[in-house]
Amino acid sequence: MANSFHRVSQSLRLDKGLWPFTAILIALTLVAAWLVWAFRARVTHYEVSDSARLEVNGAAYPVQADVPGRLLVSKLVLGKEVHTGDILLELESKDEQLSLEQERIHRASLEPQFAALRSQMQSEDSGRLDDRKVLTVSTSGAQAQYREAEAQAKLAQQEAARADRLHAAGLISEADAQRTDADAQSKRAAADNMKAAISRLQPELRVRERDREVRLDQVTADITKLQAEAAASSANIKRLEYEIERRRLRAPITGTLSECATVRAGAYITEGQQVGVIVPRRKLEVVAEFSPAAALGKLHPGQPAIVRLDGFPWAQFGTLSAKVSRVAGEIRDGKVRVELAVNTASHSRIPFQHGLPGSVEVEVERTSPAMLLLRSAGEALGAH
Repeated sequence: MANSFHRVSQSLRLDKGLWPFTAILIALTLVAAWLVWAFRARVTHYEVSDSARLEVNGAAYPVQADVPGRLLVSKLVLGKEVHTGDILLELESKDEQLSLEQERIHRASLEPQFAALRSQMQSEDSGRLDDRKVLTVSTSGAQAQYREAEAQAKLAQQEAARADRLHAAGLISEADAQRTDADAQSKRAAADNMKAAISRLQPELRVRERDREVRLDQVTADITKLQAEAAASSANIKRLEYEIERRRLRAPITGTLSECATVRAGAYITEGQQVGVIVPRRKLEVVAEFSPAAALGKLHPGQPAIVRLDGFPWAQFGTLSAKVSRVAGEIRDGKVRVELAVNTASHSRIPFQHGLPGSVEVEVERTSPAMLLLRSAGEALGAH
């Protein structure tokens, strides 16, 4: 019995000597395993946005009044689909319409005046041609008559010369000789008169043509004045049409009215007043804002990301996968804008629409836990 107690006591002493060594060995094994995990394992490092929301790929277009005026008709309905050119608002434009009608009447009254002046110009041109034809015919007739008168005058001169010889010979009386001489002088005078008439035809034609040219110049000047007046009238018509069109506020793009001002017919609209916002029908994207320290130098196009929508718990509805598409290079209001492409077609349970808020986690890198620990320690020391 005493021998057995001695062996048990010796065994207990041996166990007490091995326990510290075993504990140290286990601790060293755990430390070595942790170091191996800390330096060899890889964990994903995410940068989380300060804010994010779904937006249409393309800025929403604010609808503003170009001119002030009294509201006549409003077709603003929240959520209504509109197309480019659809009238959204129409302001009162009675004064401009009355002025436009008056200007159109004035413009129309110029057409008969144009027609009369063109007709007068054509008449003058036709009269010039007719005068030249008449001159040609008159000259030909006068020249024929002159040749006939010239022949008769020469014949009368020959008869007068023969009568003078017969009178000298005493064969005829002096009265017959004088009568023959007078007849020759009369026919010579007629021939000379005919020649003078022919020489007056060209100068008379030139005088008539000069008078006609003066009248044509006057008609041309009147037409020029009317053309200037018509051009001014046409410009006034276009200006008034433009002013009337400015009072018809049209949809600049195709999309949905996501915001509408509460205005009624008769309300006064000021210049530049925003009456609505049109969201174009385009693909949705995520627009997030990060702090400069989290974004600059870390976020780049192509990096994967996770989107969580605030109104739809991710445990029930899941998350959206996204990818960074654009990163702003400048800081605005203390934030960096980041745009991400997201596939919304695979999540039919979420009613995606413009403006849904949420948050974004962008996968920046995969690194070891030891590196993250050293980085955190460095940041903590730097903060102090």
